[in-house]
Amino acid sequence: MYSRVRDLREDRDLTQRELAAHLCCSQQVYSNYELGQRDIPTDILIKLSRFYGVSTDYILGLTNNPKQMK
Repeated sequence: MYSRVRDLREDRDLTQRELAAHLCCSQQVYSNYELGQRDIPTDILIKLSRFYGVSTDYILGLTNNPKQMK
């Protein structure tokens, strides 16, 4: 899951700081999410899902299909 979050960010050429600002958290907190040193809270998981246009299941690694369910 954590590498998938990093890959999504890097695929869009975003810095940790830019994404952290969108999520209203510090760059350090976001870095900890990517490193797996801190669990990603549900509200942040939902924000990431909406931001990237992928399902939460995709972020969590439960599916390889990134499409959101309608």
